[in-house]
Amino acid sequence: MNVTQSQRAVILAPRGRDAAVAAAMLHDAGIESTIVDTLGCLVQLLRGGAGFALVTDEAFHRADLRGIDAFVRDQEEWSDFPFILLTERGGSIERNPAAGRYLDILGNVTFLERPFHPTTLISIAKAAMRGRLRQYEARERLHLIRDREQELRFALAAGRLGAWTLDVATRTLEASADHKANFGRAADAPFTYKDLIASIHPEDVAAMQQAVARTLEHGEDYDIEYRCLWPDGSQHWVEVRGRPEIGDDGKTVRLVGVSQDISERRAAEETLRNFTAELEKRVEERTREREVMMAQLHEAQKLETLGQLTGGVAHDFNNLLTPIVGTLDMLRRRAADERTQRLLDGALKASDRARTLVARLLAFARRQNLEARPVDIAELVEGMVDLIQRSIGPTIKLEFAAAEGPAIAMVDANQLELALLNLAVNARDAMPAGGGLTIDIDLAEVRDAGGEVAPGPYVLVRVSDNGGGMDAVTLARAVEPFFSTKGVGKGTGLGLSMVHGLAAQSGGRLALRSGQGEGTTATLWLPAASDAALAPRAEAADVPQGGQALRVLLVDDEDLVRQSTAAMLAELGHGSVEAASAREALTLLRTQRFDIVVTDYLMPEMSGLDLAREARRLRADLPVLMITGFANLGTDSAADVARLAKPFSLAALGRAIEEQLRFHAPQLAR
Repeated sequence: MNVTQSQRAVILAPRGRDAAVAAAMLHDAGIESTIVDTLGCLVQLLRGGAGFALVTDEAFHRADLRGIDAFVRDQEEWSDFPFILLTERGGSIERNPAAGRYLDILGNVTFLERPFHPTTLISIAKAAMRGRLRQYEARERLHLIRDREQELRFALAAGRLGAWTLDVATRTLEASADHKANFGRAADAPFTYKDLIASIHPEDVAAMQQAVARTLEHGEDYDIEYRCLWPDGSQHWVEVRGRPEIGDDGKTVRLVGVSQDISERRAAEETLRNFTAELEKRVEERTREREVMMAQLHEAQKLETLGQLTGGVAHDFNNLLTPIVGTLDMLRRRAADERTQRLLDGALKASDRARTLVARLLAFARRQNLEARPVDIAELVEGMVDLIQRSIGPTIKLEFAAAEGPAIAMVDANQLELALLNLAVNARDAMPAGGGLTIDIDLAEVRDAGGEVAPGPYVLVRVSDNGGGMDAVTLARAVEPFFSTKGVGKGTGLGLSMVHGLAAQSGGRLALRSGQGEGTTATLWLPAASDAALAPRAEAADVPQGGQALRVLLVDDEDLVRQSTAAMLAELGHGSVEAASAREALTLLRTQRFDIVVTDYLMPEMSGLDLAREARRLRADLPVLMITGFANLGTDSAADVARLAKPFSLAALGRAIEEQLRFHAPQLAR
């Protein structure tokens, strides 16, 4: 029996300094840890006792997981050991299908995507530790219950017992008065072994004789409960225990034991079983309801935390990338030799990949704005066929059919891929025994302005399964956030609501058709675009030439970003006056004249959008260019405040300034 109450963390992170860094973070939070090098060492320490395990997912790649699987399965009933798994990708199945395998093996696992903030790790670690301590408390309560049961058993044994002895050779039974009384006989009445057999309920005689035979053959203790019929016709329960006495020849000579009337106990146990079953049913229902509510609350809190975390990460990361991209761009334009240009090109490509990473973080936290572009839907789905098939497994047959002619829609391609993967996983869960999944693409024209979507051409993406389907009540709530028919821990209840949100934001809709036993069809209506929209548009890579030198008010609270942007403006031939805050910028605007304001969006005390409003009060025709790492400036932002996403190139900055000047040219002329 495991009686340890270890609160240490066990860390397995074989790559680089990950283990040392994690141990240092935990130590600073007051959590002691032990670092191991192999999966086998991890299992060995866990069997010795631990609070939780912190493991990086590469430790499981191509590893023999039978040891860790055996540890999880061998846990006592009170234990549900917590794991924290650090992953390179998201822990949800929609983002990381491989996470499902780790979830099945580890059970109580929390996924944390790298890179992460130390505060997040410590929060999750402390939550895991609190959960483990509650398990220790449950173990103590369980042991206490068992000890009390044992004490009760001894107390019952100290009650009224009847002594008996059976000579094995002659089948002669010697019975005490109490033993006779347990079978409804008077103390002076004869009670032979035949009388004993005759008093046993006919349905229990075979079990009694088999128990006697096992005792005589193997020398094991005799312990049985059976019904007996008293001479007055009443039925009672009796418990009989005995132990064999072995002779010199090694054979059983006699059986010696005791008996007890347990009719009252049996009746009480039966009543208690009816009552316990009902109580357990009620407790199970209440527990299930509470778990659902807690799971929903946990998901809501997790999404809120992730949104705040990734928003901050995106802002800080873009502030770091902006001077890097700008400086590399300027250096590349001045580089004279081909080798230097090639190296700088590689650095710029790496920076662009970093920008994409930020966008993916925002997409994961559902904080990004959709970037709708013309997308060849058939080509996108065809490219996902292998991924979807791996996600749904070999027991489900996947079929794909595309409409004749081009099927071009205006949609965010990345979000559409996530939506299709969500629908495929939902279909898989609806067909646990296997089945068929069909994805087909069609075209439709809406002419009635009174429908659920605006008139116009649409591309329809249908995902159909032949699973169990949904009843009318479930179908009506299917797209509600956090509504799920899956068990606790098997779904967030956000899949269909995300797909619904994508369709609505894209200018279309999600239509669901289902019935019990009829499967489910989810149809995404996406606004169509002409095939000409797919033609690659030439992106001007050169810096605009021949423009006038401008006097620019440059506002940014980050010194590195402000200085690099000033250098880029100088490269474009413009002069700039720098301000480290919106308040400082307003002071300059009241005393000096500028051709354009270039400002960061997120700043302390006053945002760039607030600055733009105040600047317009001073000068209504003043062009303003907003630099930001966020996709959405807010619903009340002015339409003539242009946005330039961080990080940006020299050419992008030049084009954005020129476009703002052209937009304001008619107003300036008036």
